[in-house]
Order: sequence, then C-alpha cells, then structure tokens
Amino acid sequence: MFWDYFHIGWEHIINRSAWDHLLFIMALSAIYVFKDWKQVLILVTAFTIGHTVTLVLATFNIIRFSSTWVEFLIPVTIMVTAFINTFLKKFTPKSVSLNYFLALFFGLIHGMGFANGLRSLLGKESDILVPLLGFNIGLEAGQLVVVAVMLLAAAIWQGLFKVSRRDWVLFLSGGAFMAALVMAMERLPF
Repeated sequence: MFWDYFHIGWEHIINRSAWDHLLFIMALSAIYVFKDWKQVLILVTAFTIGHTVTLVLATFNIIRFSSTWVEFLIPVTIMVTAFINTFLKKFTPKSVSLNYFLALFFGLIHGMGFANGLRSLLGKESDILVPLLGFNIGLEAGQLVVVAVMLLAAAIWQGLFKVSRRDWVLFLSGGAFMAALVMAMERLPF
C-alpha cells in the first residue's frame, strides 16, 4: 500500500498534467543555486508540510473547499511567488526568508487541490497513516527531482552561458508568471 501511494504522490508532481505544481516549484526555486541546496531542501519540505496539513484535515472532513476557487488560487500562488522574485536584488538567506512562509502557506492551498481526489482514493481505508505517508514521501521525492533539474539548469546557464543570476531569476519568474496568468484566467471562478 505504501508504494502505491508513493507512486501517486510522485505522479502528482512528475506528470505531464502537473503543470501547476511544476510551475510553482520552478518559481519557488528560481532564486537558488546549487550551493543553496540546504535552503532548497527546507523550502521543499515546508511546501510538503503545508500540503500534508491540508490533506490530513480534508481527509478527516475537518475542512472542505470549493474546488473551483482552489483551482483558481493555485495559479495565483505561482503568480505571487514569481512576482516577489522579480524584486529580489540580493540572494542572501535573509533576503529570501519570505520564501519559507510562501512555501508553507501556498502548500496549504496546493494541498486543497488534491484533497478531494485523495479522499476518494482513500475511500473507507481504516488506516490512512501509511497512505498519507507514502503519498507525501512520493510528493517530496518528485519535488526534489524537479528542484535538482532546476538547480542543474541554473548551473549550466549561469556557469556555461554566463547568464547572470538576476537575469535567470527574471527569465524563470517571468515565464512562470505568464503561464500561471493564463491558467488563472482559464480558471476564473466567477
């Protein structure tokens, strides 16, 4: 059962239809380079914690949200993250500390997006701990792979092609913002 849910969590991120999550991870990790790997690990884990809290609360029917609004708010989280990135001039741990809060808080919103699907998958499972653990470890593993690819791309572009870190951040953040804007417009809840 663990591996089944691990695979579902992995597919939740590493999937052609997971553009919203991939764009969010791209926007969130755009400001980092390989030497920041510890910060990025904490960041990705903060997102998973937020995601997990919402999934647990929704699975136990403590909270419920309109899927229409959640599907709209997910690209908004991408846009906000990308927008904030454009104002960063320094990339010190202090200057990027807001990202930890964004990852945790926006993880709550992204978790709402999958909560209904996971609740139906779990059905009447008597023990949800193993499925939730499997799902979240799969989610974390998938996010780490995406972040590793992002950091590798940053190293190549900034090292090999001499693209400045600021230009890299603006390029990724601008792309993520525009793609998320299109998604948000397509998902308007009103």
